[in-house]
Amino acid sequence: MDSISLDEVYHFFYNKNMSESILRNKAKEFAKQIVFTTRDIKEKHKESVLTKQLLRSGTSIGANIHEAQYAQGPADFISKLEIALKECFESEYWLELLFETGYLAEAEYKKLINACGSIRRMLISSCKTVKNKRD
Repeated sequence: MDSISLDEVYHFFYNKNMSESILRNKAKEFAKQIVFTTRDIKEKHKESVLTKQLLRSGTSIGANIHEAQYAQGPADFISKLEIALKECFESEYWLELLFETGYLAEAEYKKLINACGSIRRMLISSCKTVKNKRD
């Protein structure tokens, strides 16, 4: 069983694999949309409890993906991506709750939930790829 070095992980994800930079870009765009959406909900509905939760989890996805590039090793790299994945699942929950309680319009909900699902699928694939290369 060959182990994979951190340099190999970085080279694979940040130099060769364009989907990883696509992942970083999608996560950043998603975070910006979450900022705009939560700001709009706060202004229109004066709701802050649910929006704060969504703001935290929705912006954390990209932050953890970004932080992964400075990981201390392959296990830390995987850990950061898995944290981003958990935040993705949490963001989906808050989006559903805001939609189902009437704070988020259906068109905006669909746009955000689809973007979040796309990021989630990419994170799952990335985690599997690194784990398989490591084993």
